[in-house]
Amino acid sequence: MSNYRRYRIPGGTYFFTVNLLERQSNDLLIRHIDTLREAVKQTRKRWPFHIDAWVVLPDHLHCVWTLPDGDEDNANRWRVIKQAFSKALPATTR
Repeated sequence: MSNYRRYRIPGGTYFFTVNLLERQSNDLLIRHIDTLREAVKQTRKRWPFHIDAWVVLPDHLHCVWTLPDGDEDNANRWRVIKQAFSKALPATTR
């Protein structure tokens, strides 16, 4: 198991890179960009954060978020976004 060191700063600004599990010749993120947008929108309603920048590429994305004052929980936000996105995809999608 990985032993990552992460700085947790309440209200901090964070840079993320998120990759698809299967990146080779996979354009899932841009094919289902509206699904990704909706997953982010729904997550922000319950767990707010400011999007400073976001770039979506076919097989991965980069983004910069600023969390609300006193909040350092970016992991839960990512869990909810990934879960909502995955569940909204057609059942035949890997």
